[in-house]
Amino acid sequence: MRCASTPQSVTSQATATTRGDPLSESSPQERSAREPSGRVVRRLLQLYAGLVLYGASSALLVQAGLGLEPWNVLHQGLAELTGLSIGVVSIGVGAAVLLLWIPLRQRPGLGTVSNVFVVGLAMDGTLACVPEARTLAAQAPLLVAGLVLNGVATGLYIAAAFGPGPRDGLMTGLHRRTGRSVRLMRTSVEVAVVATGFALGGTIGVGTLLYAVTIGPLAQFFLRVFALPAASGGSAVVATGTPGGAILRP
Repeated sequence: MRCASTPQSVTSQATATTRGDPLSESSPQERSAREPSGRVVRRLLQLYAGLVLYGASSALLVQAGLGLEPWNVLHQGLAELTGLSIGVVSIGVGAAVLLLWIPLRQRPGLGTVSNVFVVGLAMDGTLACVPEARTLAAQAPLLVAGLVLNGVATGLYIAAAFGPGPRDGLMTGLHRRTGRSVRLMRTSVEVAVVATGFALGGTIGVGTLLYAVTIGPLAQFFLRVFALPAASGGSAVVATGTPGGAILRP
């Protein structure tokens, strides 16, 4: 079992709401059908750039060895147990979680399905190129880079608005079916995920805590940076309030 210093069971919160876009009440598929082709192309580029960068940034956190975000604690633990790569495990878990959408009557979008595969492949590709850090002088920069790039990635693919990741859809689905708050559902699921992953050998530590503290403000900032202009030519679609149910864990 790998355990970084100061293990913590923590969760992240993020919510993005959109204003000023007449298409914001439609499904991702309906929005794409109505939008100008240039806008759709930009959204697609943001989606896939964000997913690739999310996988790459998660790999940097793995190689830093100072603690992972909640779901990757589970992925790493299952990888230790099965001998599969963490990216392959991420794909498998994402697909399994997506099946849970069926009884919850959740509707996936292009971003949801892409999320399952692209993040895991990007993670494994980055792990093959970036060596594991073995000293604090190397670990700290990798950790900081992973956190910041994860925030950039979050802003990119949430702003693309092609549907939530499978894990976040699970939480919002549970919220709708149980009537409990998204915060409670997210906390309950991610505490269970972290505890299970740690028991299987996943890494939790200062990086896990820093992720929980920083991902909200980083996501909020980069959501504004990558906000799309409104389809009608009005004000940009931006996130408002505090990030708390958005796609922070693909």
